[in-house]
Amino acid sequence: MNGLKIDDVAKQSGLTKRTIRYYEQIGLLASPPRSEGGIRLYSEEHVEFLKKITNAKEVMGFSLSELQEFITLSDTLELQKHDYRQFKGTSQQKVKLEKVLLTVEEQLKLLEQKKKNILKVEGDLVSLRDRAKAALIRFEQEK
Repeated sequence: MNGLKIDDVAKQSGLTKRTIRYYEQIGLLASPPRSEGGIRLYSEEHVEFLKKITNAKEVMGFSLSELQEFITLSDTLELQKHDYRQFKGTSQQKVKLEKVLLTVEEQLKLLEQKKKNILKVEGDLVSLRDRAKAALIRFEQEK
């Protein structure tokens, strides 16, 4: 049985072995097949999935629960897109496309909420910065 060992996956994905095992434990990462000796044997798909997770966490600032929701929606979307293609040219195609649209809208809602949270934190920091600058100006004027 061919496959990548966890050390290789860790190097390629930039994650620790502990994190990879944890993602598997919580169901975020599908369990890989094992060798006869019980060693996990990962595929390139596992590595790509882990890179996708890392990107979502770093770029979008997702928590693990948000990440799980986003990945679930992404998986659902892929299945729906496949379904849509299977019904091309039939009356079912519209129904399938409506499902795709709903899933994309759910993903956009998740991103919109994350964006609102980031903008709130940014606003709080800008306000604090402005108050600190104003206080420094007052200190300078009192001299």
